[in-house]
Amino acid sequence: MQRLIDAYFNSVRAFRKLAASEKAFQQELMLLVLALPLGWLVSVSWRGYALLIGAVLLLIMVEVLNTGIEAACDAFSREFNVDIQLAKDCGSLAVLISVVIVAGVWGIAIIERITGLPI
Repeated sequence: MQRLIDAYFNSVRAFRKLAASEKAFQQELMLLVLALPLGWLVSVSWRGYALLIGAVLLLIMVEVLNTGIEAACDAFSREFNVDIQLAKDCGSLAVLISVVIVAGVWGIAIIERITGLPI
């Protein structure tokens, strides 16, 4: 049980640090705040709502992992290194893929709401 408590406090510390200093994380938190009520209006079911919010949470999770990769790379060396560049670029690509997923899920949900046709 102590391990879970420690993990919780570690997570809160990371959340606070990212919310205070990382612009991308701050933007994605604002997106989540907007998505919570908008998802309710856009979705046609509880399942759809969960998918819309889950997509945004997936984006936030990937952003957190990307930030962790960047921090680990910077802690190792701030000098140019091809392998470090690849690690950072891969993290950035993962965020981009997550953005595409969010756009796709929300786009389909909006089309479904507007047309009334299940897609």
